[in-house]
Amino acid sequence: MMKKYFLLASFVLFGTSQAQIIRKYSNEFLNIGAGARGLAMGGAVISNQDDVYSPMWNPAGLMSIERDWQGAAMHAEYFESIAKYDYLAYAKVLETGVFGVSVVRLGIDNILNTTQLIDPEGNIDYDKITKFSQSDYAAIISYAFNPAGNTKLDVGVNAKIVYRNVGKFASGYGFGFDVGAIYKADNGWKFGGMLRDATTTVNFWSINQKELSTIVNGEEFNPAPTDKMELTMPKLNVGASKVFNINSSIYVLPEAGINVDFAKTAALVSTDFASITPYAGAELGYQKMIFVRLGVNRFQNITDIEDLKRKVSFQPSAGIGIKYRGLTLDYAITNSGIGGSNFYSNFFSLKLDMGTFRND
Repeated sequence: MMKKYFLLASFVLFGTSQAQIIRKYSNEFLNIGAGARGLAMGGAVISNQDDVYSPMWNPAGLMSIERDWQGAAMHAEYFESIAKYDYLAYAKVLETGVFGVSVVRLGIDNILNTTQLIDPEGNIDYDKITKFSQSDYAAIISYAFNPAGNTKLDVGVNAKIVYRNVGKFASGYGFGFDVGAIYKADNGWKFGGMLRDATTTVNFWSINQKELSTIVNGEEFNPAPTDKMELTMPKLNVGASKVFNINSSIYVLPEAGINVDFAKTAALVSTDFASITPYAGAELGYQKMIFVRLGVNRFQNITDIEDLKRKVSFQPSAGIGIKYRGLTLDYAITNSGIGGSNFYSNFFSLKLDMGTFRND
């Protein structure tokens, strides 16, 4: 366990010291998603998420809330509870649209701080090891509406304020916008798209050089980065879905689509301009009370460290849900999929639909 914390500390400090103007994976905690339903379906909810969890997938989905208000909460733990992820949200129907506010936190506690492990003369003193926490926060204000009163087209916008903290070493503030839309065709198909960080999200960092720097035998380690600003480049998610009724009690809702990063990554299709990876998921519902879900996403090309062969990895997911009146409890489990990793993450989310309670 101590080895894991030491490695996490190394990654956090390395990421801070290597900050650049444009980062491929800046503010990635906002790309995790929220709500066990969407996570169980592998993120295949860009065109069909229709509740208070929509801002994390496509804010246009808020328009499917027909009356009153909804509230939601989610908790998840990653890598044997080392990292904790929490989400709270509220959405209210207005005369002209739907307003929402969400709060997100991803935190890692008890990370070993080894910056003072070696004194200026090169001597190792284990008593100098301390602990710190690294946390990412975001507040999201959302609004969804029908442009020009067109009920076939839902449009949504997120305004995001981000705060990131790396113990006493660094902190950063950022702001940005997401835009999304869902088009509902007459034949039952829905087509959705979300452009994350549409105008790029800007993060401004403040570095505590006194805490970060280490001098050993006259040589300085962990120097403060020269660039104090980073940009999160846009990401595009698009998908299509349709409800297929098996009978009066059972339906299947599949969705498929692609995720586009405007940067070169390990995705299946990758160029200097953009990288594309597919996703797919489905929900099986019984009387709109019991739900079973499956999904797959995050396809990547990786190299096996043992035989150096190229392989395709992916992240499978699954989950269940139960709804009673206006209360919905969902569960999801996902696997990192990297090299057959045995790391699984469990997600639990709860949703209260006051409109359903008051109208039942």
